[in-house]
Amino acid sequence: QVRLEEAGGGLVQPGGSLTLSCAASGNPLDYYGIGWFRQAPGKEYEAVSAISSRSDKIRYADSVKGRFTVSRDNAKNMVYLQMNSLKPEDTAVYFCAADFHSLRAILDRSVYEYWGQGTQVTVSS
Repeated sequence: QVRLEEAGGGLVQPGGSLTLSCAASGNPLDYYGIGWFRQAPGKEYEAVSAISSRSDKIRYADSVKGRFTVSRDNAKNMVYLQMNSLKPEDTAVYFCAADFHSLRAILDRSVYEYWGQGTQVTVSS
């Protein structure tokens, strides 16, 4: 089992940047592929990005491609989501999640077994 905890959310102006982190404890992080998802008020979960355990497979949603960058440091049990050129429509609670099939990067929340509690990102002037 793995426990995940997100951090780094906050209020940022449009065009600004934030870096979210996802800290893992319990099983080693390299057991898992990691996904980032978000949920805006009144909306369904949206996949943002996914990264395989070896970082050799990375995927992004079209809505964030070219603006967001996912990375991981297995030695530190950490995953990061660098978010640049933020827009008001990026406002949401952001979650990281772990997929026990470590070699894949899937933008489908149904495959993820473990989830963090989320961190709020608000993009507003």
